Amino acid sequence: MQKINDFLVMLDGYIGGHPWFVILLLGTGIFFTIYLKFPQIRYFRHAIDVVKGKYDHHLDVGDTSHFQALATALSGTVGTGNIAGVALAIHLGGPAALFWMLITASIGMCTKFAEVSISHKYRDILPDGTVSGGPMYYMKKRLNIKTKNGKIIRTGVFMGGFFAAATVLSSFGTGSLPQINSISNSIFTTFGIDHIITGAVLSVLLALIIIGGIKRIANVTSRLVPTMAVFYFLGAIFVIITNYENIIPSVISLFSTVFTGTAAVGGFMGASVSYAINRGVNRGLFSNESGQGSAPIAHSAARAPEPVSEGMVAILEPFIDTIIICTLTGLTILSSGVWTEKIENQFQDADMIFLDQVYNENIPEQKQMVIDFIRDGKALPLFSGELTIIDGKIQNPLSLVCSRSLAEDYTFYDNKSPYSGQIRVVDGKWQPSSASMTIVGKSLIHSAPLTTLAFERSFLGKWGRYIVSIGILLFAFSTAISWSYYGDRALTYLAGPRYVIFYRIIYVLAFFLASFTDTTIIWSLSYITIAFMAVPNLSGLWILRKEIKSTIAEYWINFSEKYPKDRMSEKFIEKGKL
Repeated sequence: MQKINDFLVMLDGYIGGHPWFVILLLGTGIFFTIYLKFPQIRYFRHAIDVVKGKYDHHLDVGDTSHFQALATALSGTVGTGNIAGVALAIHLGGPAALFWMLITASIGMCTKFAEVSISHKYRDILPDGTVSGGPMYYMKKRLNIKTKNGKIIRTGVFMGGFFAAATVLSSFGTGSLPQINSISNSIFTTFGIDHIITGAVLSVLLALIIIGGIKRIANVTSRLVPTMAVFYFLGAIFVIITNYENIIPSVISLFSTVFTGTAAVGGFMGASVSYAINRGVNRGLFSNESGQGSAPIAHSAARAPEPVSEGMVAILEPFIDTIIICTLTGLTILSSGVWTEKIENQFQDADMIFLDQVYNENIPEQKQMVIDFIRDGKALPLFSGELTIIDGKIQNPLSLVCSRSLAEDYTFYDNKSPYSGQIRVVDGKWQPSSASMTIVGKSLIHSAPLTTLAFERSFLGKWGRYIVSIGILLFAFSTAISWSYYGDRALTYLAGPRYVIFYRIIYVLAFFLASFTDTTIIWSLSYITIAFMAVPNLSGLWILRKEIKSTIAEYWINFSEKYPKDRMSEKFIEKGKL
């Protein structure tokens, strides 16, 4: 399994983890932002009116309201990335990473607008009256190639099938297995409830919700999303207010380090400009899924007479998900100052590297060598050989890098007792003699534990961890709900609706099993499937760019005929505005 995981990680390095993928995602968003003349700004107010139901009509066709579709799509994107992903971005790239997350979201608002509009236009109404839509449908209907002799090359059908298959895989890799694993770990750490109990209870709830289809899913998410957003918002505000003296410096740091990089401070070894951009863009895209093609599946179910009206609704999604929620998480972390502190924690194997000698942070030359190693990847001699451990303390004179910081006061344990004996290390990576061996010490922390600690650095105290834990529960569970719908619509496209019930059963069983098993390989698979979804979707948007623009123009003309007294319609049908 480790070899399979290593292969998937290597493959991801050439696909989703490679700069070309980030360039494709951002480039598409920037192009459509300019090509459509900044719709995320011009249409923002109109989008709010559409969500509020101002232009609804009882004859509109669909399974959900605009608000329910938005809530379902948001529940699929607002997940652990809003809690753990922001913390990881700041841990890696400093405050500037959060800035680039926000820039990515503002561009992603336009990408969402384009992909939802064209997907909604080509959705299918099934024989039972329900709706099935998503990028695979516009691919099948609009991306086939007609040759000069009249022969049709079914490239669109292939692209749609490829996208749908990737969506089914991603529903497990993104929406189900890692989510329940994060929930069960968080609940066990905070409340001491066994993983399997958490998994069993939530699996039953998940089954009851998703078996009811999109209408029940929409009813649940339309209540769950506002509840969890308000709950998390209030908790974050409490933390930020407690650290009020750091609010302005935190905001300033977002902008002051954008073009200079973040200098070393505390245990944080600094981050270059390029690295902050890379981490911020990467986490921003992971958070709001703009361009991935998942959200159009939820939005396609909305009751809307015009496809562009649902595209308007989608503009709000990255704004709420990233610009509001991720900013709150980021400000709690920055204002609390915990991102630069070394905290006692149990080290993760993937975070540790044993160096071949001792490096002292108080000696500038040695500290700079470590900074160059951690920040810029410059080589340092790594330890290989046997480590001698007596009563939990290492006897070899060397340094341990953990979570991009020099570890301090660390102790080796076996079954929670100080360990004595030999430990083998190969190229800086330790090879523990048993699975029960752990290392506990002081280092920087990241992901959900960093956000948890930030929430505790307020008058909430230990109650802060409960807010984060419950936040993860609500965010991750709602993600699992929405992705079950994405997967069953993709399977409907591939094989028809009769197999959906079997998919839902497998989805729930896998959800339960992942609550108490390792999902590392699933995470690695999900990174690849995300890219496999995004590439054909973004390619389709490029190909249909002129149709997307003309569809928007038609929307405003039709809108003016239906609502002649509406000032918004008059504004956007003026010559030169489209």
